[in-house]
Amino acid sequence: MTLAGWLQIILVFAIVIAAAWPLGLYMARLFGRPELLPAEGGLYRLAGIDPQREQSWMSYALAMLLFNFIGFVVLYLLQRLQFYLPLDPQGFSGTSEHLAFNTAWSFVANTNWQSYGGETTMSHFTQMAGLTVQNFLSAATGIALAVAVTRAFARTEAKTIGNFWVDMTRATLYVLLPLAVIVALGFMVLGVPQTLQGSVEATTLEGAKQVIALGPVASQEAIKQLGTNGGGFFNANSAHPFEGPNEWANYLSIFAMLVVSAAMPVMFGRMVGDMRQGRALLIVMMVMLIAGVAAIYWSEASGNPLLSQLGIDSPANYEGKEVRFGLAMSALFAAVTTGLSCGAVNAMHASLTPLGGLVPMFLMQLGEILPGGVGSGLYGMIVMALLSVFIAGLMVGRTPDYLGKKIEAKEMKLAVLAILVLPMVILGFTAISAMLPMAQASLANSGPHGLSEILYAYSSAAGNNGSAFAGLNANTPWFNTTLGIAMAMGRFAYVIPVMAIAGSLAAKKRIPQTQGSFPTHGPLFIGLLIGVIIILGGLQYFPALALGPIVEHFAMLAGQSF
Repeated sequence: MTLAGWLQIILVFAIVIAAAWPLGLYMARLFGRPELLPAEGGLYRLAGIDPQREQSWMSYALAMLLFNFIGFVVLYLLQRLQFYLPLDPQGFSGTSEHLAFNTAWSFVANTNWQSYGGETTMSHFTQMAGLTVQNFLSAATGIALAVAVTRAFARTEAKTIGNFWVDMTRATLYVLLPLAVIVALGFMVLGVPQTLQGSVEATTLEGAKQVIALGPVASQEAIKQLGTNGGGFFNANSAHPFEGPNEWANYLSIFAMLVVSAAMPVMFGRMVGDMRQGRALLIVMMVMLIAGVAAIYWSEASGNPLLSQLGIDSPANYEGKEVRFGLAMSALFAAVTTGLSCGAVNAMHASLTPLGGLVPMFLMQLGEILPGGVGSGLYGMIVMALLSVFIAGLMVGRTPDYLGKKIEAKEMKLAVLAILVLPMVILGFTAISAMLPMAQASLANSGPHGLSEILYAYSSAAGNNGSAFAGLNANTPWFNTTLGIAMAMGRFAYVIPVMAIAGSLAAKKRIPQTQGSFPTHGPLFIGLLIGVIIILGGLQYFPALALGPIVEHFAMLAGQSF
């Protein structure tokens, strides 16, 4: 590790916080105003929606599920029929049933797991009308759900939590779309292609002909990062020189990944009328994310002792890294993309040292809350906060409350139901796949590293991340189907109990804070929340991690590789 590397990391976080604060305040005003904004009215009339009619938590959730299911069907059909649709200069045929199933759920669930190479599988029309559109809509869905949960704390004795169609429309029109235009223009200036041309042919220095794929890259790159989607236009994702042509494009990618998710706690604090609450959640997110960056950076800088045995002077592990930007930026990118539910990569995570690969896996297994996907990170963190105040209440023998709302048995049952979704899906599918010969046939490595490939895949899918532990051939009927199910459950089975919690809390009366109330904005609560997150994740996943990256680490120290 170097001082220059840490200065780069600190600078990125400082710029993100500086931009996230005003963005969060803007979003609070946007979603708090009752009057319609320009361009909204015509869309609502066209869709037959009454924007003044608010919804109960169940109606809100059903509208969200219906909208996303329709998106799944449309995206599935676009892939299957792309050969008959326009803007297919390469003449790609339709994808297989299981790949279309996997990809449709992937982009609808804000996961963007890709079992294919974008430049060799998807037409420009599918990329733009299907994948890019879902990048906007899945991110807007997450923001809308977070806004609804926030209103539950801001309101008292209310039967409604807002209107899904209004929240999603505003998130798209007035948050994601303007930011995406600005970031896309920034990428274009920095050298990211934006064209409808299919490819160009170049002559190499050896005189050979090489076909170089092109397409509308900058526009998809912008919203994939801003919406914490992560799906690359190219198979190599942000490691491809057209997606990350230079260090400034790399910085812009990291900034775009973080800024909206970091703004969500600020929005939360303003909407509930106590900025200290949002600040506390943001501190927890950033402290744990920086710890993840430090762990990866230290592990990769310490390197692999097997390299020293080969006579290499520096043991630092540069294999699979983005060597143009150095270990610091590769470590930062890896932690950010998995602490978020983004999944874009500028280095190959399977090439990390065992402990370096453990950290991204663990960040995803915690539920993508550090700071998590746009919207989903905030409501996931709120679930953890409810668990924390409940534990604090048990310690002192009083009924816990959070922001003036009593947390009772009903909310705790729903919270536990939500947090059980991820380990059930991740560990269940991993256990089955580790025993199936047809799943084992997809592994590029044996031993604990092979187990890590499977565990990482389901952690990424259920956590709606989308990054891959390179080496697993996931484009098979088994993995495409089960990963698709994991993505759908990780997004929608998780959020339904959360919406039920929101409905329950919105209906409650706000109770005044007293001397006996547990403060949820100070260092004690921040420490308790961090402890709950780490302990909960450790208890659920430590046995599986011990069989994968942890045992691989000790094997590496003993001179064995896989």
